[in-house]
Amino acid sequence: QVQLVESGGRLVQAGESLRLSCAASGRTLNSYLVGWFRQAPGKERAFVATISRNGGNTYYVDSVKGRFTISRDNAGNTVYLQMNSLKPEDTAVYYCAAVAIVSVEAVSDKPQSYDVWGQGTQVTVSS
Repeated sequence: QVQLVESGGRLVQAGESLRLSCAASGRTLNSYLVGWFRQAPGKERAFVATISRNGGNTYYVDSVKGRFTISRDNAGNTVYLQMNSLKPEDTAVYYCAAVAIVSVEAVSDKPQSYDVWGQGTQVTVSS
């Protein structure tokens, strides 16, 4: 089973950028669909972005389209979430998640689709 570790979260000002990393170990990440989710205080975990095994398909929640970019480096066993023009409402714990699938093009925005989760990294955006 693959293990996931997120990093890159910190306190930033509104309008600034951050890049989150999701590093995998234990298995080769290129067999896995990967997604990013976030959980704000008092709210349920919510979908942010997902990327297919081959990196050819991506999908974002509407609130981050045009600001966030998900990408993957299968050789480096890492998935990234580039976050630009950050807003206070982006404040949350960000989690990456993965699931081994056959399709190289499928994506999913449903947390129940994923069976491996990282421990999360805190992103705080001040106004």
